[in-house]
Amino acid sequence: MTHDDVRETRTDEAVPARTGTPPSAAGNGAWDAVGAAVRDAAAYAEQWLAVQHRVHDLPGIQVAVGLGDDVVLSRAYGVADVTTGERLTPEHLFRVASHSKTFTATLVMQLAESGALRLDDRLDAWLEHLSASPLGGATVRDLLGHGAGVSRDSDDGDFWQLVGPFPDDDALRRITAVGADVLPVAERFKYSNLGYGLLGLVVEAAGGKSYAELLAASVTVPLGLDRTGADWDDSVTGTLATGHTGRATSRPGEPRRPIAPVPTGALAPATGVCSTAEDMVRFAAGHYLGDTRLLSDAAKRRMQRPEWAGVRPDEDYGLGLIVATVDGRRTVGHSGGFPGYITRTLWDPADRFAVSVLTNAIDGPATTLATTVVRLVDLAATVPLDPRTAARDTERLDRFTGRFANLWGLMDVVRLGGRLYAFDPTATDLTATPVHLTPEDDSTLRIGGGTGYGSPGETFRYTWAQDGSVRSVRAGSSQTMHPADAYVDALAERSEVTGAIDLA
Repeated sequence: MTHDDVRETRTDEAVPARTGTPPSAAGNGAWDAVGAAVRDAAAYAEQWLAVQHRVHDLPGIQVAVGLGDDVVLSRAYGVADVTTGERLTPEHLFRVASHSKTFTATLVMQLAESGALRLDDRLDAWLEHLSASPLGGATVRDLLGHGAGVSRDSDDGDFWQLVGPFPDDDALRRITAVGADVLPVAERFKYSNLGYGLLGLVVEAAGGKSYAELLAASVTVPLGLDRTGADWDDSVTGTLATGHTGRATSRPGEPRRPIAPVPTGALAPATGVCSTAEDMVRFAAGHYLGDTRLLSDAAKRRMQRPEWAGVRPDEDYGLGLIVATVDGRRTVGHSGGFPGYITRTLWDPADRFAVSVLTNAIDGPATTLATTVVRLVDLAATVPLDPRTAARDTERLDRFTGRFANLWGLMDVVRLGGRLYAFDPTATDLTATPVHLTPEDDSTLRIGGGTGYGSPGETFRYTWAQDGSVRSVRAGSSQTMHPADAYVDALAERSEVTGAIDLA
């Protein structure tokens, strides 16, 4: 098996696993348990996402994992454009769409901290065109939390299908002046792109500059986000990965179609931002507690606490942030959907790590993939390495690891923290019923966890080559598996499978 469709431009060299105290306490010689878990999860996610790229038949995936101020994983899989075959890289830009709302909310909170506006300011104090509208009585905070009852996209949202341009400032004022107050203020959570377009107008009025200028001066430049811009236009540095149609609207066997890039006009504060996965985790770092480059911790806490609870299962909404609970871990971040792109970024502001997954297909499973990486972090933290014996234990466990294959498919043996796991890398949710493996001797692992349909209580038995590498594994159901690359190469030589695959 080869991974020619994978390109890596930045990843840390191997770092000894560590455990102990949270990253916020690291830097003084303390052992960093969460940091070790994040690094282990990132190392496996790198391999797993290469398989997920093929399983979901996606044009491309871009992923980054941030830990504190470091980017510990930055990878790209597949192509930037199916029609040209251009290789996707970590430098390609994506439309991160509704992540824009978090950028906009950050600008609003900065203006509030400086005294340029107040969160309880009425909209008609800033936007004269709302003076005769019920929306004029809504507040800046109502818009931030999607509680102003504003129409989502007006009564003609076909610009989302590229039927006509996104509204400009004049059009936004026109369509919000009359009839955009669909529900009473503060009645319920009601997501609105128009509402964030209005926030963009407020930001410009309070900040005295264009939205793009304010975003650069107050967010992207201070954080060094060189590949992040307010919208797709000639001012954005870098090459945009092409967006693509979904499989549901393609005839069987036909390729996806590219979708032309378009600017988002007055809705840039809601959906216009272009960025990379690496820049997105660096942006997330500016929202970690204790980081004051963007906002005070008090302002970040206001953004991150639920404004509306239970908007979806295990999900609340704050001020420009989705607050999601992932297996008990509280994360914040945002998702994004744009013609041809689905994206998701999550971060833990206390434990100070972030995951961003960007896809250039309108049906890309970005949320599921990003959430699974967070779950891998928690799995890695379940059984931490003992810092006193970490180097020895890591060496002992890592010799069993690898990707193996037989007629039934693939199996990964992975070390996360101080425990080995067996995963099917084609599975999207790896952690639902994890199978863990306990060493009994130098060649035997005992199977635990999983479900009764597997082989709990039985063993994995390893056969070693003279150089110490794995020759084969008698794994679940006592079936032999071989190193995946060798098996896939041997299988490719067969026109029909009639018996054992010769790996001699």
